[in-house]
Amino acid sequence: MKRENRLEAIINELRASKEPLSGATLANLYQVSRQIIVQDIALLRASNYDIISTNKGYLLIDPPGKYKIFKVYHNIEEIADELYTIVEAGGRVNDVFVIHEIYGEIRAQLWLTSKSDVDNFVTSLAEGKISPLMKLTGEYHFHTVEASSDRVLDLIERKLREKNYLVEV
Repeated sequence: MKRENRLEAIINELRASKEPLSGATLANLYQVSRQIIVQDIALLRASNYDIISTNKGYLLIDPPGKYKIFKVYHNIEEIADELYTIVEAGGRVNDVFVIHEIYGEIRAQLWLTSKSDVDNFVTSLAEGKISPLMKLTGEYHFHTVEASSDRVLDLIERKLREKNYLVEV
């Protein structure tokens, strides 16, 4: 397959995927090395495609969805419920961030789109692989949530408010 055709095919794969695609997955799909995929992604970025790298693979931010930042508060035991509430209502949890009084904004990418993603994240917390940022700020934190429409974002907001996770700003 010629590079030009492969670049178009990669964009189509990334657009169709709701979850990040690893370089190895794309390499197997197009029967090239992972290094070729890395070069292809660099070319696509140079062509103004908004492709981000996550710990799970590449993700195309195209077309941009609707975004809303939610300020939330809950204890550590409620993390899974809060995140399930968002993804089950049709949202994607792009990140978590806190505003620390000394360090300023501290942000971590999450890219949680499903219950399985949430389960993996919560398992990592339970195993001590990662520590929730909310521990730095007395359990207050923010999420950037993406959804297909304002209606879905409104639904997520309503559900978070019903569970008393939402903090009015």
